[in-house]
Amino acid sequence: MWTRVGMVALAACLCAPVYANDNLLIDRVEHHNVDNHGVNVHYITIGQGPDLLFVHGFPDFWYVWNHQIEELSKSYRCIALDTRGTNKSGQPEGVENYDKALLLSDIDAVAKDAGADTFTLIAHDWGGMLAWWYTMDEKYSTKVERLVMMNLTHPRGFSRTLANATPQQKRNTEYARFFQTPEAGEMFESRREGMAQQYASHGEKVLEFAKAAYKRSYIDGMLNFYKANYFKEPYKELADWPTITCPVLQFHGLTDTAVDKDGLSKTWDWISNDYTLVTFPGKGHTIQREAAEKVTSTIKWWLTHTK
Repeated sequence: MWTRVGMVALAACLCAPVYANDNLLIDRVEHHNVDNHGVNVHYITIGQGPDLLFVHGFPDFWYVWNHQIEELSKSYRCIALDTRGTNKSGQPEGVENYDKALLLSDIDAVAKDAGADTFTLIAHDWGGMLAWWYTMDEKYSTKVERLVMMNLTHPRGFSRTLANATPQQKRNTEYARFFQTPEAGEMFESRREGMAQQYASHGEKVLEFAKAAYKRSYIDGMLNFYKANYFKEPYKELADWPTITCPVLQFHGLTDTAVDKDGLSKTWDWISNDYTLVTFPGKGHTIQREAAEKVTSTIKWWLTHTK
């Protein structure tokens, strides 16, 4: 069974740039840990300037943002966390420990510990869903100055697509239902090293670093994101969401089957500030790697011209 994770890793590996072995990002970042109600949350920082907070998706860890962090840290302070269950962050057992409220509080704990009173939130995949929720939560919304979203449609658009899915769309989201079964954990246990291969072109040191990170990650914990928070059947459009008031930049690879592009429709109606949508024909789910240079340069321009 070849999952979207395997296909994304292969595509990313094929299009990744070659990195020199000196002055590596992994050697220059500062590592931090913050306790959030008994669960450790690990994050890195690098650079100086306005704060950018990165939240990765499944099954990645902070280094998936390497291209963006490398460039943006020249003008900004980049903060990138490992979500709970991942790499060096805490790995509590039990589905209940991966509830949305706890995951959002992890993001907030990192922001507070880093001294980031306000920041631009940049996110992908499950990190993207958390970022949408965080930006719309009355406890946190005022902290988000700007939102940059990658291949995760607004929760309303996502739920609408699930509720009205075509047969093909139902097949494309079957992975999410499979990820909530015991068999999913067994499958990912055998693919830890394969997931690291997307960084093979970064050199042996980075590859070994990535292998260690995926080896440390708690597969059942990462899958608990789906068990605790994925939309439940029977699916219906969830319309009761607060309007987003900050500027939003959204990227979407149009060949992504995990997050259907139909969910993008009407996003502009749910945002009262500037909304910029950038789509990539022929690109898929992990757009920050598949179109790394264009994504990074667009973010850099957008941050400069959006207040």
